[in-house]
Amino acid sequence: MPKAPAKTKFKAVLTSDPPGSGWHFIVVDGKTAERFPKEGGSRRVICSINGHEGFQCALMPSGGSFYIMVSKEKRARFDISAGDSVSVELTQDKSEFGAPMPEELEEVMNQDPDGRRYFDALTPGGKRSMLYFIGKIKDVDRRIEAALIFMEHLKKNGGKLNRLELSKELKRPLV
Repeated sequence: MPKAPAKTKFKAVLTSDPPGSGWHFIVVDGKTAERFPKEGGSRRVICSINGHEGFQCALMPSGGSFYIMVSKEKRARFDISAGDSVSVELTQDKSEFGAPMPEELEEVMNQDPDGRRYFDALTPGGKRSMLYFIGKIKDVDRRIEAALIFMEHLKKNGGKLNRLELSKELKRPLV
């Protein structure tokens, strides 16, 4: 019988450090974080704040405890600010990549076996970075374009990500 994913609930304070900066996070004590196995180099979880829909993230280590970054977009959507007490629910993320696969990228890889092979060889963090980047693009045509540029970049560089070069390639118009 497969083991159920780790799950826990706790109260925390949304912290900004330094105060007034853009860095907002929730501290997770080491004992709680240790309940979530380290897989592929990180502890991946799905975090729900104040009962809102969960989001995929990592428990980032810091001096014996861990933290979860909370973006400006999430703070606005959840109507929370630094200093607010929040209810947190963490569930182990058992997904393949730790981020949703954009269907446009999946389709491009279905049509490009070499690109798929290079994608599969990336580190888990490299995969998540690209899934996140392509998935956050709102326009469908632009997501397809970004997926095509990403695949061409991997093939041109023998499966290696050159983030600076890729950033420039993604900014240029497709001909």
